Amino acid sequence: MHLLMDGYCDNKELLQDEEFLKNLLLEYPGRIGMTRISDPYIIRYEDCVPEEWGISGFVFLAESHIAIHTFVERNFVNIDVFSCKDFDTDLAAKDLRERFQFTQSRVALAEREWTRSQPGTENPTRYRYHGL
Repeated sequence: MHLLMDGYCDNKELLQDEEFLKNLLLEYPGRIGMTRISDPYIIRYEDCVPEEWGISGFVFLAESHIAIHTFVERNFVNIDVFSCKDFDTDLAAKDLRERFQFTQSRVALAEREWTRSQPGTENPTRYRYHGL
């Protein structure tokens, strides 16, 4: 399951708060039944186009990863929760909307279904989009 979220947040302090992002990535995997296998990696990026600066955070999970990118001047956030096991995507989307104080958001779910019955068999990823 791959949960992709895009959202707008009017709280610029939150969007550049490295400690907030680190703490979120430390505790959030457990909230959705995942196993964190690394400390969060947080990076502040400012050496780019002025309206593109922000912070990014990444944490490895036994099940895959969570990545979050903020764009402070655009009041925008991208969130990617990827797991090889099912999780409550409705709960995750609701929680993340609240934590980032989204004023507007869009959610996409990619369900990856692969069979091993025949080598070379391609099963397309299915996407469902909601909101924004």
